[in-house]
Amino acid sequence: MSQPTSRTAEIRKIAKARDGMAERLLAELLRDLFQIEPENVTINHDQYSLNSLNGFFETADGAFFFKFHQEEGEEAMNGEYYRADILARAGLPVDQPLLMSVLPGEQILVYRRRTDPRFSDVLRALDLEDDPAARQRAVEAERRLSEAVLKVYLDTLHPVTAEQVTAEPVHRLFHQRLIDPLTGTYPGGRMASFYVGKSFAFPDLTLDWDTLSRCRFVVNGIEYRDSISVLFDAAHDRLAPQRLADAGGVTAHGDAHNANVWYEERDGTAKLSFFDPAFAGENIPTLLAEVKTTFHNVLAHPLWLYDPAMAAERYKASVVRDGDLLRVTTDFEPSPVRKALLDVKAEALWRPLLAQLKARDMLPVDWRPVVRLGLFLCPTLVMNLRAGVTSHNPVSSLLSLSIAVMAGSEPVAGEDAMSRFFDLIDPDRD
Repeated sequence: MSQPTSRTAEIRKIAKARDGMAERLLAELLRDLFQIEPENVTINHDQYSLNSLNGFFETADGAFFFKFHQEEGEEAMNGEYYRADILARAGLPVDQPLLMSVLPGEQILVYRRRTDPRFSDVLRALDLEDDPAARQRAVEAERRLSEAVLKVYLDTLHPVTAEQVTAEPVHRLFHQRLIDPLTGTYPGGRMASFYVGKSFAFPDLTLDWDTLSRCRFVVNGIEYRDSISVLFDAAHDRLAPQRLADAGGVTAHGDAHNANVWYEERDGTAKLSFFDPAFAGENIPTLLAEVKTTFHNVLAHPLWLYDPAMAAERYKASVVRDGDLLRVTTDFEPSPVRKALLDVKAEALWRPLLAQLKARDMLPVDWRPVVRLGLFLCPTLVMNLRAGVTSHNPVSSLLSLSIAVMAGSEPVAGEDAMSRFFDLIDPDRD
């Protein structure tokens, strides 16, 4: 049986041509869905719109901002997008849409247009040129948001069934990108189309998938335990939705990367608020709730994921194959604001959340690899990391895969920034 045509998928696909056709189709979609007359439809072509589209339009009632997320094969997937009222009812700061469609293949939100920047834009400016005072305002705003999110997590933490967890749309960001959405075949979906059977070009080294996937990484002298194939296989097994009920569920945004967060600065202080709750839910697996936020707001910056050309200009990365080891050397280091944000996530959210899970006897013994596997899937399945396919080049591709492994795998010996982070949030450590 054929799946219904997705108008949002078609619009996202042809928007890349920038010939005006996507804007015309989008105006038709808005007219059909909401009985409005949109004018001056403009699509934003920014580096954060990897699986979504956003932009502006006007009507006789004023100026508006639209956004939609579109996932391959979404009509065959579990869960419903855009239960926008969930976060507001839970007490989280969230910008409510004025208009909303949740029809399969035509899911879109419309907001009143704002002049506030997204938090992602504020942080990118600090990545490129640090300003201690501005950095402090941004970090404190993140701390206040994390504290508010933690309160909601703790207030809503509850036992869940495998059926409740499986129904949540958040799995489209993780497990469902590993499999064919129609047949469930693994490897399938994005993993298969991005990587399996493909060639990988790094600086002075090209590898096929079979070779790359079984190699283990040694990054700046730190050897990592798990190869890419081991991490993907483990994620397919352990992040299967029916296995994620063991840590309970919470009410969460699920995809709160900072391009989905408004930054409002008034009188020398700043506050943050969410929008685009495409994956919001009330039974989101607790250990997945903050994974996307942690990776994309901290580890994915500066530049190597969203601005690969700049990463190749600013950072060095080289690799030598030594049997089944890839010895990577790089001068990449997170910017001061990203380091500070990781500290905030550890102190204000992850550590108290895990401590409460332990106190309620809801913390799985393997919580650490579960979170790591989620972090590993964030960059590898949000976009194709191979050089020459989308925007990546040999340097940024090597950086991306190295950082993904560093997030997903424990070091064989010694410590790195991620093992220190996990030690900091571990409720069994003082």
